[in-house]
Amino acid sequence: MMATTQDQNLGSSSDENCLWRFREKLLAIDEELKVQDVESLKFLCIGFISQNKLEKSSSALDLFDHLMERELLSVKEPFFLAELLYTIKQNRLLHHLGYTKKQVESLLPTQRKLSLFRKLLFELSEGIGEENLKEIIFLLGDNIPKTPMTSLSLLDYLEKKTEIDEDNLIVLERAFQKVLPCLIKKIENYKREKAAQEATPPVDKETESLHQGEEGIFSPSDIKQFYGTLPEVPWQNEHSRNHGNGAANAVPIPVSVATLGASNTLGSETWTKETSMYRMDRKHRGHCVIINNHRFTSLYDRPGTHKDAESLQLVFEWLGFTTHRHDDVTKGVMDKILQEYKSHPGHADGDCFVFCILTHGEFGAVYSSDGVLIPIREITHHFTAYQCPGLAQKPKLFFIQACQGTEIQSSVFIEADAQNCEQLSLQDSVPNEADFLLGLATVPGYVSFRHIKNGSWYIQSLCKHLKKLVPREEDILSILTAVNDDVSQKMCRDGTRRQIPQPAFTLRKKIVFPVPQLLL
Repeated sequence: MMATTQDQNLGSSSDENCLWRFREKLLAIDEELKVQDVESLKFLCIGFISQNKLEKSSSALDLFDHLMERELLSVKEPFFLAELLYTIKQNRLLHHLGYTKKQVESLLPTQRKLSLFRKLLFELSEGIGEENLKEIIFLLGDNIPKTPMTSLSLLDYLEKKTEIDEDNLIVLERAFQKVLPCLIKKIENYKREKAAQEATPPVDKETESLHQGEEGIFSPSDIKQFYGTLPEVPWQNEHSRNHGNGAANAVPIPVSVATLGASNTLGSETWTKETSMYRMDRKHRGHCVIINNHRFTSLYDRPGTHKDAESLQLVFEWLGFTTHRHDDVTKGVMDKILQEYKSHPGHADGDCFVFCILTHGEFGAVYSSDGVLIPIREITHHFTAYQCPGLAQKPKLFFIQACQGTEIQSSVFIEADAQNCEQLSLQDSVPNEADFLLGLATVPGYVSFRHIKNGSWYIQSLCKHLKKLVPREEDILSILTAVNDDVSQKMCRDGTRRQIPQPAFTLRKKIVFPVPQLLL
């Protein structure tokens, strides 16, 4: 017994020594970086670290701490920092991490984390001199604030204003054609690389093992299942539990279910211009919980999920929510999280509540990191008006990136978030009371897809359209319509695989998020 304790102590001491030496190396790197290098690192870390934390970071050490918190930097996995240093051309510092320039270059094709878009913007910034910058700002006119700017801060501003994104570089192309034609070639190279990456992104064994399913639509029997999904008493009558048999007089709230393509409008028969909107003027917007399961005890890992989690966190923080991210959540921890937010005192002064789940799933259920199948109803039921009075008559949004079966509609160069499917009913997913919205990545019975580097089709599209359409004051159902249209058009080059998201809701009013003062 004593020998075992000694071994454990020795192991613990060894780990602490390794961490100490690793931090010493990070400190040495920090000491050799200049202010401009830190600004470059901050720009490259957009999407990996929240905007709020980036703005507060004044040194490379701050960034290193945030990357370690996100498990993007560790003693065993220092490559992301090596990639960052290589990108900003600080190759002389790679030896601190045990790499050479050639080693980094050889590993980039398989271990790269920076997106092609982020890399492009940084390379463009390096090609913009001080005089060129003034000319570009002049061409862009009144759209640019009259404050001192660097090339990096200009590109960052244009991205936040959604003037540019990975699919739209027209503003930059027009400016470069007049001022810096040599940079047009970089954009053209980026477009070719992006097209090639989308045509041949990585596939792992989980995708390769999937069998082609017969393409199907959401059947009437599936829709019928949705109509019975909810606890028996609508919120209007929860109070009656304390005053006799009020449940007998309860009026069920219908569940609206829609599967949309380009030509459909979600809820078009339900909403009119006169429809009122949920309040969005309380003390704070509300809480957004993100369950991000990457590693499992008995299921495949989910590479790429951190990209989804980071995207959700950035977007909902931008929308004014207080975000809470939980990685690799076991069933026991999930129960504690649900209990915590079921009775959270902050709900009283909040406008809304958001709960996002990124994991493996089956029909009407999701997996915890320790392999326990949790019915979606078990999750949503915690937030009914009876269980969670602080959220009564307030919108409760659930977004779930997980398969709902094993059939395939389409997609390649991606993974599927499916496990063996037991035919659980979705009739228990959405509580049978008003003010719930459940956004599923796919229709019941089918898989959903996740790129192992760029994240899932559904979550990335959701975040993209929230950033694009909230500033236009679009309501959430219109935004989900655009998401459905976007995701439904994604497929492999031969068109063999496809995905269509599935929203279900009992909303009584429109959800229109106030336009944030700072655009993301």
